[in-house]
Amino acid sequence: MKTIDKIPTSKIQRASKLVSTGAKVGVNYLKYYGDKLTKTEDEARSRLNENNAEDIYDSLKQLKGSALKVAQMLSMEKSIMPQAYVEKFSLAQFSVPPLSPPLVIKTFKNYFGKLPNELYDSFNTTSVNAASIGQVHIAEKNGKKLAVKIQYPGVAESISSDLALVKPIAMKMFNIKGSDSDKYFKEVEGKLIEETNYILEMQQSKEIVAACSHIPNLLFPQYYEDLSSERIITMDYMEGEHLSEFTAYNTNQEVANKLGQALWDFYMFQIHVLKKVHADPHPGNFLVSEDHNLVALDFGCMKTIPDAFYVPYFELAKPENISDKAFFISKLYQLEILREDDTKEEVLFFSEMFHELLGLFTQPFHAETFDFSDADFFGKITELGQRYSKSTELRKMNGNRGSKHFIYMNRTFFGLYNLMFDLKAQDIKINNFKTL
Repeated sequence: MKTIDKIPTSKIQRASKLVSTGAKVGVNYLKYYGDKLTKTEDEARSRLNENNAEDIYDSLKQLKGSALKVAQMLSMEKSIMPQAYVEKFSLAQFSVPPLSPPLVIKTFKNYFGKLPNELYDSFNTTSVNAASIGQVHIAEKNGKKLAVKIQYPGVAESISSDLALVKPIAMKMFNIKGSDSDKYFKEVEGKLIEETNYILEMQQSKEIVAACSHIPNLLFPQYYEDLSSERIITMDYMEGEHLSEFTAYNTNQEVANKLGQALWDFYMFQIHVLKKVHADPHPGNFLVSEDHNLVALDFGCMKTIPDAFYVPYFELAKPENISDKAFFISKLYQLEILREDDTKEEVLFFSEMFHELLGLFTQPFHAETFDFSDADFFGKITELGQRYSKSTELRKMNGNRGSKHFIYMNRTFFGLYNLMFDLKAQDIKINNFKTL
């Protein structure tokens, strides 16, 4: 894979890159209007999406950082994003062009004040995994194989300006209007800033390992503080293949169920016991070991779940509460889905919309076990998402719906459900975490 010798770090450089990408997107629209003369609307639109996805991703992978992280987040929104964007943006999960070896050495020296060979017995300057915020290298020390994650230069300093550049696109995509939209972007900005603080990630990683090591069939690396800094993390190198690679060929249902139960227990224990959750459940953060255990990595994005959100959120996971209209409406106000300044039409529309969404989305919690291989269940989620994303009625209304905590909680559940479906996990015990 081609390496990168330089990353744009100044606001002007990064803005210029996005402006040039905008020009390419403009050309793609001109091609789209031409295509409509000779092709069907679906064919023309499909080509437009493919061209735009490629041009936007090519730009973001050179910028790296929060701009690329937003693409990674959007790739998980399979129910509302066109397939071309999902496929292209999903590459941001664990496959982007890495820094060149000379830039790696320079970056390491800047961050640690020492060269890699002064810390490790050996250090491979060629990356084994490059993602949105950092890339991973293999090192050895005292006979132990280590993974060293190095943050890209300029990433932490460019978060606010990057988000300001992508904000108009996100607002249009999710129909967000008005000044109160700032609470959502501040939530994302805050989490991205946390993700660039590797000292915080080290602390969170060690806490999760200590709290969750008792969960069966789940493995974690050990972390080394003396070989880490604010922009570098050293941990055990964990052998295994990415979850998405494993699910692409696995036909062993027993193994799928074993991995699925471990994944589900891991998330339910975090959410219901720790009230803090690994809010980045994409395939690049999980490996399958040779003996079919699940390996969990990368705890930079942890979401604390306050009781004021947790209680009403999970009260609406109970079917008897969803069917109690007065109770249901009161919880929608509590969760900021309904607003005091809503019109009668908005109250009716969003009440019906979320009744349908929650009635479907909470189904796994309505029984002792659930079959996550059920294509009908996931097909309904996709159909629902696509229907509302195309709703002309919804576009006329203010899309600012829900507490800021929904951003990462919804991301967590959508990501978790997608991973469970990819595994085709069956007979998953929903409340198994209570007995662990």
